[in-house]
Amino acid sequence: MRTGDRSLWPYLLIAPTVAGGAFLLLYPLLKAAVISFQHFRMGELIRGGAAFVGLENYAELLSGPEFWQVVLRTLAWTAINVVLIVGLGTGLALMLPRLRRGLRLALMSALALAWATPIIAATTVFQWLFQSELGVVNWLLVTLGFDSFQGYTWFASGPATFAVLVILVVWQSVPFAALTLYAGLTTIPVELFESARIDGGTAWQVFSKVTFPMLRSIFALITSLEVIWVAKCFPQIWVLSQGGPDDATTTLPVYAFKIARVLHRYDLGSAVAMLTVLILAVALISNLRRMVRSEA
Repeated sequence: MRTGDRSLWPYLLIAPTVAGGAFLLLYPLLKAAVISFQHFRMGELIRGGAAFVGLENYAELLSGPEFWQVVLRTLAWTAINVVLIVGLGTGLALMLPRLRRGLRLALMSALALAWATPIIAATTVFQWLFQSELGVVNWLLVTLGFDSFQGYTWFASGPATFAVLVILVVWQSVPFAALTLYAGLTTIPVELFESARIDGGTAWQVFSKVTFPMLRSIFALITSLEVIWVAKCFPQIWVLSQGGPDDATTTLPVYAFKIARVLHRYDLGSAVAMLTVLILAVALISNLRRMVRSEA
């Protein structure tokens, strides 16, 4: 079966997978979009017949201060995590080629294991580590002379809980950034680094003039993926704090879930979800446009 010189078989073979993937991705998104324009509460969930209310749900969200507080918290949460992930990932990627083979293999294996750890399992481990009475973190800090951490309750304080979640998410995400950047580093000709050093370039100059320009597209891709992963982060926050204490760790995905689950406002929760998708789309499209322009 041919059209001109091109066989249709490859397209026919991948068509079921593409169609199934598109359905699984697009149907929930479209369904959430429809619900966000309806009056959809517990009654409509049971008996059906939800009425369209236009932009009422969006107007209710955008006119209230709580939504904007959550947006600002989500932006801060995303920015802090992404900066730490990309920064630490870059440092590890640059360090790996300088290690001996055995040590490099051990570090890469540790990174791969951390990355492969299931999210809920890792979150549970962090709950144990930061437990007030028997946690390893408090014991270590007290051993080092910080007596104020004796019996310190991490999850009773908003900033402390936020910090624990940042540590958890960064620990889970750095391996992907580090290993991806290290793979990119191996594609850069060694001669470029040697020439830069012979010309008297410092470590920063070698990175800014050689490494970063050569890996610009990889940095842009990693940053985009991490923004998506961090911004939509839900299991870690819900298992560890459920958005508390005092909503200190409530980000947009958690906020949408709490509205739908506690208040049974499925319409308002869907509106939050759609606004989250819109914010991410705007951020990512602008980032990808810059990446394309830099390669042109």
